[in-house]
Amino acid sequence: MYHCKGYPVQLILFDIDGTLLWPKGAGRESTRAAMREVFGGEGSLDDHHFGGKTDWFTLSELLRDSGLNAQEIGRRMPEYERVIAHHLGGMIADFPIAPCPGALDLVRRLVAQNTLLLGIITGNVSTTAPLKLRAAGFDPAWFAVGAYGSESTDRNDLPFLALERAERLRGHPIPAQSVIVVGDTPADVACARAVGAVAVAVQTGFSNQESLEAAQPDYLLDDLTSFFTHVITGKARAGR
Repeated sequence: MYHCKGYPVQLILFDIDGTLLWPKGAGRESTRAAMREVFGGEGSLDDHHFGGKTDWFTLSELLRDSGLNAQEIGRRMPEYERVIAHHLGGMIADFPIAPCPGALDLVRRLVAQNTLLLGIITGNVSTTAPLKLRAAGFDPAWFAVGAYGSESTDRNDLPFLALERAERLRGHPIPAQSVIVVGDTPADVACARAVGAVAVAVQTGFSNQESLEAAQPDYLLDDLTSFFTHVITGKARAGR
């Protein structure tokens, strides 16, 4: 069994964009098409910073001047999820989506060991996450649980949802100390802290080193090639 900080690791939750893969603009363009179809406009999408936000929160920001509040956007989220998946599916082959360094090898190694659960916590809505994963070479089935940007405006809610689903799947409680959250923004570190999990930040995404250091993750990695070296051990610390 793998250990981190002396605790057995039972669940690893990965962000997607900038952590597992580079979307290369596919997310922004599918958002543009879906917003135009569902809401009749896109706001200031070209200048919008997506990193660390849920799609529900992003829509609330972009549509603020149109008079739509987060509650109304939430009511229309099922339609939006259907439409954005349709647009992304139609255009995704035109974007050179690629896995981040070390990400595909890491996930494959963890899946092969079959000793813990893997999950997704992402700002993407539930219908686009698997499309991006497949495009980068990941099998969405490798991730047994997930929490998505269509479920809350607050990213800090997502690890609680994923942990609850993992516990239901396993049939027993999973201590927060046995959960690792991996992401590329200070918001990912914050959501790990919210649930009490170990926070791992990688510098392959949308935040610079200074902002990630200021967020004080438990581990700050250049990329996921060094995940096992710096985060995971094969045994508990001395004395356990």
